[in-house]
Amino acid sequence: MTLLAVENLVVKYGNIQALHGINFHVNPGEIVTLIGANGAGKTTSLYAITRLPPPEAPRVVSGDILFEGNSILKTPPSTVVKDLKLALVPEGRHIFGNLTVMENLVLATYARDQKIDFSKEYQRIFDLFPRLAERKDQRSESLSGGEQQMLAVGRALMTGCTFLLLDEPSMGLAPVLKYDLFRTLKRLNEEGMTILLIEQNANLALHLAHRGYVLDTGEIVAEGTAEKLLGNPEVKKAYLGG
Repeated sequence: MTLLAVENLVVKYGNIQALHGINFHVNPGEIVTLIGANGAGKTTSLYAITRLPPPEAPRVVSGDILFEGNSILKTPPSTVVKDLKLALVPEGRHIFGNLTVMENLVLATYARDQKIDFSKEYQRIFDLFPRLAERKDQRSESLSGGEQQMLAVGRALMTGCTFLLLDEPSMGLAPVLKYDLFRTLKRLNEEGMTILLIEQNANLALHLAHRGYVLDTGEIVAEGTAEKLLGNPEVKKAYLGG
């Protein structure tokens, strides 16, 4: 059964059309990546799915977004997180810099049953990201960029999500931290997490993902298995430096 299906989705920002009737899907347990240049419509796709609009909210003009076969176009963002268990790691991290690492993680549990003992889940985050354990009492604004990205992922996981959406997670990271992060994403997927990934480093994304879609100015121009896209001459020329 398809977990998430985007069907003929058309989205506008005011008079600017960002998506031109795109179609893609994600199956349970998959890693799917959307690749493309800046302005291609990748982030717009994530905002439409999660119902978390940027300051100038996109407007869905037509099409549909189905989760487990049900339309979520009118689903409130809080329900997307709490009941559908989708969580977004946004571009730029957007952590609360005046709060400690631990306070950021605790805050992410706000919509969950507070009778739950979260101690094992916090420990899981620290097992995934040992640097955060070392800095759990530090204010988040004092963390390095890589540590802040780890915290952004950890915070999303503390919502209790089973479907993780990531927008440019490697942006600004040193190579060693970039590869550490992607190894962690692979581990999460192997443990059952479904992942939809936007990543500027198309080569890295396709080596992690099972399948991918290439977006160009709001349209999907190529799709297939990661192996197929890695071998596609046009994709290699435009996005892989080949």
